[in-house]
Amino acid sequence: MRARHIDVITLGCSKNLVDSEQLMHRLAQAGFSCSHDSKHPTGEIAVINTCGFIGDAKEDSINTILEFAERKEKGLLSRLYVMGCLSQRYREELQREIPQVDRYYGKFDFQQLADDLAAEPLPRPSYQRVLTTPPHYAYVKISEGCDRHCAYCAIPIITGKHRSRPMQEILDEVRMLTGQGVTEFQVIAQETTFYGLDIDGRQQIATLIDRMASIPGVRWIRVHYAYPTHFPMELLDVMNRHSNVCRYLDIALQHISDHVLTDMHRHITRQETYDLISAIREKVPGIALRTTMMVGFPGETDDDFQQLLDFVRWARFERLGAFAYSEEEGTFSAKNYSDNVSDEVKQQRLGTLMALQQEISEEMQQQMVGRTLCTVIDRREGNYYIGRTEFSSPEVDPEVLIPAGERQLRRGHYYDVLINDATEFDLFGSVAHPHTF
Repeated sequence: MRARHIDVITLGCSKNLVDSEQLMHRLAQAGFSCSHDSKHPTGEIAVINTCGFIGDAKEDSINTILEFAERKEKGLLSRLYVMGCLSQRYREELQREIPQVDRYYGKFDFQQLADDLAAEPLPRPSYQRVLTTPPHYAYVKISEGCDRHCAYCAIPIITGKHRSRPMQEILDEVRMLTGQGVTEFQVIAQETTFYGLDIDGRQQIATLIDRMASIPGVRWIRVHYAYPTHFPMELLDVMNRHSNVCRYLDIALQHISDHVLTDMHRHITRQETYDLISAIREKVPGIALRTTMMVGFPGETDDDFQQLLDFVRWARFERLGAFAYSEEEGTFSAKNYSDNVSDEVKQQRLGTLMALQQEISEEMQQQMVGRTLCTVIDRREGNYYIGRTEFSSPEVDPEVLIPAGERQLRRGHYYDVLINDATEFDLFGSVAHPHTF
């Protein structure tokens, strides 16, 4: 057990990761050293940053807490702390059920943890953090909370109302990160396209991205977690105006059937969704669209599901994830709808949808063969360098594999790569030359 060393374990999404990185900076100010997601934790203290979004995530978080509680009982750990979405929502229950945890913190008071451990007062919390990602890319969280209130979603219950960060603060953070060598930025929030509405009633995501793109040293920007209703089309103009704003958009659509969308409280219609995808592809030719779909929502019929398959076949999303509906306590759908689609049907529909997307993905990947694409190198694994194009976000999207024997490449550097083969999940290429911006 290493004294004054803390193991920080992050579960869930990249938004949680940013919180962990900020906490680690605060802990360093308090005189502690930290390891993040270590496979072999050795610190005297452990902090678990939990996810409470859906059933599987909650189960994973609870199992991780129990694992570290057992380590504490065996004397392998002196103190255990829990933070994040799960403890934000279930703090009282967790305190009763897992008393081995020394203290539970929520989604918004986690900075207090470092103050509680510090021997002296710490500076006020800031956006400074210890990056856990490769040093050339970072996630930038532009807001907290969500005002959308989709019928199935527990996020507003956990995070509360949407709160945009001041734009100047975000831009200062980006400048700070570029000064540390970060060149690629993933813009994240519970819902990025709502940014600014709570400040002055106007969507300001396009203005924010426009100003970010003008900061020297910013090579790539990607926008995640967009919402289709009242989508700010001016964001697409920013993509066209700045070459460093990636032709990439993560926009969760969830479904296409009118009555399912209505019951989900998505406030958009089938035709409006078709029109939106057509407009996006028309305004930004070659854009890579990533989306998420849900199957098995209460009342989803065979015809509703067929409409979803037809839409996915038409839209040909470059990236698509899907999950089966699970009832989340406290949500509108849990209170008002019967979970009347069987688990067997849910899994059948999920398998059918993902099989269709696999076919589409393979076809889309093959279309990359023969193209020369700007690629950033993330790491080396065995005999390959692993990189990504502007059309791929870290951790979730296909990568580019380049034989390591061809030449020495540097992590965080950008190269023009000739794509000569493809699978559903990966591209294979050879380096032409360093990319010139």
